[in-house]
Amino acid sequence: MSDFEVGSFLIAAGACAGAAVALVVVTWLVGMVIGRYNVIDVAWGLGFVLVAWVAFALSSGHGDDVRRVLVAVLVTLWGTRLAGYLAWRSRGKGEDPRYAEMLAHHQAPARRALGIFLTQAAAMWFVALPVQVAMFERSAPGALLAVGAAVWAVGFGFESVGDWQLQRFRADPANRGRVMDRGLWHYTRHPNYFGDACVWWGLYLVAAQEWVGAVTILSPVLMTWTLTRKTGKPLLERDLAQRRPGYAAYVERTSGFFPLPPKRAGG
Repeated sequence: MSDFEVGSFLIAAGACAGAAVALVVVTWLVGMVIGRYNVIDVAWGLGFVLVAWVAFALSSGHGDDVRRVLVAVLVTLWGTRLAGYLAWRSRGKGEDPRYAEMLAHHQAPARRALGIFLTQAAAMWFVALPVQVAMFERSAPGALLAVGAAVWAVGFGFESVGDWQLQRFRADPANRGRVMDRGLWHYTRHPNYFGDACVWWGLYLVAAQEWVGAVTILSPVLMTWTLTRKTGKPLLERDLAQRRPGYAAYVERTSGFFPLPPKRAGG
């Protein structure tokens, strides 16, 4: 590990932070123009792609090329799919209830939105630390790279299939007002969030072959905590509980995160 180029990595990390901030500021300006700040959801996935490729470019000649290419490709597949899906899902709709709630009754909603966006830029950069570190690791890929790629694949599959199943369910007028409890949603209330967490734990494992990558463990921890305790699962479930009469029963029988067999009635 003595050949890890700390100086070059720190320069790249600073450039990645700058790129993340620039992206969210541009997104904030777009949000002001169109009057909808949920555009940050689309920029979220694209921001990770941007960070990955900035780190890739600046790590040329400093890290193992197999690891560098793999990490860049995995982040790009995840980020572009997520951004495209969220852009498609929000087409023709108004503001997301989460942002409407956060900005409601605020004397300076645009300034408040900028603060939220900059916080997301910081989170984006921090969560992506394993990606940035992996780009500069010189050791030959080992077993952890294969394990990490497999965990990423499980997560990507859960997230993609879960989103696809949900959209098919919503597209059927017969399901209006009903709770989605089929497919992956039969085993977890949030297959997309579970998949998202697996993606970032997988990328962490790819980086964890060297100690400098292993110490970035708080990055996937933050992503998992955000999804399960902060702005992901809690806000969504609060909204669904108010709009879906059968949601409370669904919560009682279905795992909130890890895929598990549903509980039996009265069990």
